[in-house]
Amino acid sequence: MVVSNRLPIAYREDSTGATIPLLSPGGLVAALAPALAGSGAAWVGWDGTFSGSEEPLDLEGFSLQPVSLTQAQITNHYEGLSNSTLWPLFHNVGVNPEYSEAWWADYLQVNRLFAQRVCNVVAEDGTVFVQDYQLMLVPEFVRSLRPDVAIGYFHHIPFPDATHVAGFEHAAELLEGLGACDVVGFQRQSDVDHFRACLQELNPSVEGTSLPHSAAYPISIDSAAVSTAASQPMVLAKAQEYATSWGNPEWVFLGVDRLDYTKGITQRLLAFEELLASGAVSADTAVFVQAGSPSRENVARYQQLSAEIDAIIERVNTTFPSVTGRPAVVYLRENLPRTDMLALFVVADVMVVSSLADGMNLVAKEFVAARHNDTGVLILSTHAGAAEQMPEALLVDSFVVSDITKVMQEALIMEKGETARRMKQLRADVAIHDVAEWATTILGDLSQARKA
Repeated sequence: MVVSNRLPIAYREDSTGATIPLLSPGGLVAALAPALAGSGAAWVGWDGTFSGSEEPLDLEGFSLQPVSLTQAQITNHYEGLSNSTLWPLFHNVGVNPEYSEAWWADYLQVNRLFAQRVCNVVAEDGTVFVQDYQLMLVPEFVRSLRPDVAIGYFHHIPFPDATHVAGFEHAAELLEGLGACDVVGFQRQSDVDHFRACLQELNPSVEGTSLPHSAAYPISIDSAAVSTAASQPMVLAKAQEYATSWGNPEWVFLGVDRLDYTKGITQRLLAFEELLASGAVSADTAVFVQAGSPSRENVARYQQLSAEIDAIIERVNTTFPSVTGRPAVVYLRENLPRTDMLALFVVADVMVVSSLADGMNLVAKEFVAARHNDTGVLILSTHAGAAEQMPEALLVDSFVVSDITKVMQEALIMEKGETARRMKQLRADVAIHDVAEWATTILGDLSQARKA
């Protein structure tokens, strides 16, 4: 049984106006579907509606088990405690966590509702695999009700050092929640080390043998599927359409992100501004395309970020006009269709991933998987988990804008042979260490932990 904050489900209307549920083709579905095929797997989560229905849905081999949540619970649990408290707490990039007792109360309540749903559905001696920081208390609640089941948890985002985490007044409860697991997975070994230190600091009486098995399981993508999709005629046609609309510049720099302060979007735009100012490129020879899907628009810090990005882009485009009138920075502030996103990966010459903190960053891996002819340069922040797996990228400390500018300049002068060598190795590594490997490894360890 998989447990996540949202069910992998979307809805569309058919020709009669009826609402039809569809399984969303997200990364987690791609990872787990092959591993769980034929196992009678269930998936527990909120379905994104306020209908109050908890009627199960059977889609493509999964039994989807909705948890009914009120608008207030969503506001306090998701927008409040999860994304205004825990998100900044775990990413630790200088944004202070906000806190409300009402948020914590609903975080507790929602985690209990999820746990109850799990316990009502999971088979005897079954396996429960909980996903991410929105549900850190679920393992303990499930364990208290169903001691027969094996419980795994995967933390998709960074886990900072113990001193930082311990500053949160409910840190001990969060750690107790995860302490009930058989297996706790993280993206990097440093996250594992921080978690273990935090457990022992907040619970000094806990013996090492009673700690859950914790290890690094770097998540990945369905590399073959991305590669195949990126070679489709409609994607290639869209890529050419993009290039033509931008005046076929010599250099296309690309950033693709959810609009979030952890992604280093302002840093990369400021670096591109420095690149233009240096004269290494002009608005006629280069364009920076920033695709940003809106995120958490009701949260003040995200509204502030959006205003900061708008201001930088306006200044750059005003200061560095092109002869044709095409802006130096093209801002695609929307949720792009998958075809369009893949086309951006295909048309880009330089992908800039400048995260200030990132559990992994799968965009970097998708860009690589889309590069069929071994062209293109990946600039990758050392603060993204992907950097540990992708050493052939141009690695950079994304907190230092001038360093980002320097690696942009390095990308401009890199010889074609070196570019091809790096990209070929990156593609090979992503193909080998794909999402199926991730799912098989962590679920295999969970199975072994259960036997032990």
